[in-house]
Amino acid sequence: MASLLNLSLLCLAASGPAFASPARLARAESTVTVTQTVEAPSPTSTAWNAGAVTEYPIHSSCNHTERAQIKRGLKEAIILAQHAKDHILRWGNSSELYQKYFGAAPSGEAIGWFDKIVNVDKAGILFRCDNPDGNCANEGWAGHWRGANATDETVICPLSYETRRPLVAMCGLGYTVANSETNIYWASDLVHRLFHVPKIGEGVVEHYADGYEGALELAKTKPEETVRNSETLQYFALEAYAFDIAVPGEGCLGKVDPKPRTSEAPATETPTPTATALQAPSATSDAPKECHTHSDGVVHCD
Repeated sequence: MASLLNLSLLCLAASGPAFASPARLARAESTVTVTQTVEAPSPTSTAWNAGAVTEYPIHSSCNHTERAQIKRGLKEAIILAQHAKDHILRWGNSSELYQKYFGAAPSGEAIGWFDKIVNVDKAGILFRCDNPDGNCANEGWAGHWRGANATDETVICPLSYETRRPLVAMCGLGYTVANSETNIYWASDLVHRLFHVPKIGEGVVEHYADGYEGALELAKTKPEETVRNSETLQYFALEAYAFDIAVPGEGCLGKVDPKPRTSEAPATETPTPTATALQAPSATSDAPKECHTHSDGVVHCD
């Protein structure tokens, strides 16, 4: 009897797996799935602005003192242009100052020209001091765009260092927007010179009207030309800076003098380019004239 009982127990033990519970079977057969998130490699960034030049180049012909003054003047030109752009962006063509100079013209183009002075890739643009065309020998010439001789180059003559004022002097020493020359300050003088460079002015920013009263008349008669008129852009930038920054809420417009503007700064010459030095335009007064070369090659003097 005992042997028979032992045999029965052995049989039950041998057949144990066949009689396992369903829960035990489920645990044995279940599959564990683990989800792992793998980040894809970041795409290689493209240096779209690789090689861009962010400061205006100055030629090795400029000595330390000349370089320092030109560099400061260019920084101030950027400050002047930046504020002119900021004023328009803030107020648009609802600004009385904008309407005064640009009439009913849309504001986008004026914003664009000022922005180019600030943010254009400055590679290839060059300011030099070695007088390669000989024009600094002409009486009253404080600098000139080299034109066809080198379209991206501007010569700064010795007279500039003697007469140009820093932007911090805005509204001082008798300066008024309406009656003073636009090139008294390094900032406005270099803004003008930069507009001649094709990379910035594109041959579009030209002299469609000259002088303060001429700029105001253009706003009434041909507003579409105001946003491309070099003098208008300079006058707007100067008055905006004077009114908003230099003497806030007051500025230094001055009353329009019916007499011709006095040349409180030397002339800004833009010669018709030649391989040799050009003759200075004849003057009808003791003050040097403000002369420019138009896109058709005609030299215009105030």
